[in-house]
Amino acid sequence: MSKSLPNAKNSAFPNARVLVRAVGAGQPLSWLLRAWHDLTRCGWISLLHGLALALVGALMLWVGHDRFWFLAGAFSGFLLVGPVLVTSLYALSRGLERGERAGFATVLETWLNWKNGRIQPWGDPQWRLVRFGVLLALAGTAWVLISAGLITLLAPAPITSPLVFVREVVLAREGWLFEAWLALGGALVAPIFSSTVITIPLLLDRQVSVGQAIFASWQVILANPVPMAFWAAILMVLTFVGFATALIGLVLLVPLLGHASWHAYRDLLDVSALPEREQR
Repeated sequence: MSKSLPNAKNSAFPNARVLVRAVGAGQPLSWLLRAWHDLTRCGWISLLHGLALALVGALMLWVGHDRFWFLAGAFSGFLLVGPVLVTSLYALSRGLERGERAGFATVLETWLNWKNGRIQPWGDPQWRLVRFGVLLALAGTAWVLISAGLITLLAPAPITSPLVFVREVVLAREGWLFEAWLALGGALVAPIFSSTVITIPLLLDRQVSVGQAIFASWQVILANPVPMAFWAAILMVLTFVGFATALIGLVLLVPLLGHASWHAYRDLLDVSALPEREQR
């Protein structure tokens, strides 16, 4: 059972008491179960998100089919930017939680601020999400370039396929390229995961700044190191499965993980003292 941490409130949220909850190590499995219920209720609308990201993955494979150095970094970059691309899945889960009609109109409202039959001007809530998305995109781009440069310059032979990558980099008897590649990837991905685990659902749901949302995300990580490590492993493994199934698995796994991320946010953070996000 989760419990509130009374010391988790912080000046990052002035005049509001925000509680980070400690959850059990196996709680991520509960998020997946509840996500499945959301997915079955939303149906094709949820699966459409998975199809869209599968097409993005297909584009990555087409661009890098003979450039495996690109694919190695792009896979990690996909994990970094993915939370932004499924923002409307969080909105769908929020609507279901509130007993609202969660349909295609929810998706349009999330991405286009669509109301009363037309696109409304964006306000600060939308631009906060955009700013955070740009930060993630820059981080993902930086990792792709670093990964590509490292493997291209230091690999003992041109890396043109997964098998060549395994033979020349992963299983190489001499050198430290694979270890350096993993260390650099971990040095980038770990802090970004810590900065994003509940950030976008919080920005979607409540009136907070990007900095406040990132701070809350770090509080969650520090209060729940084991469950968050388990959750990170689930995200990586299922994303890999999605790619390993010729991207077909992403059609199902992307919405499943997106809905689960909303339930992770709701379990890990008590935001009842925060004002709801302004609507325009």
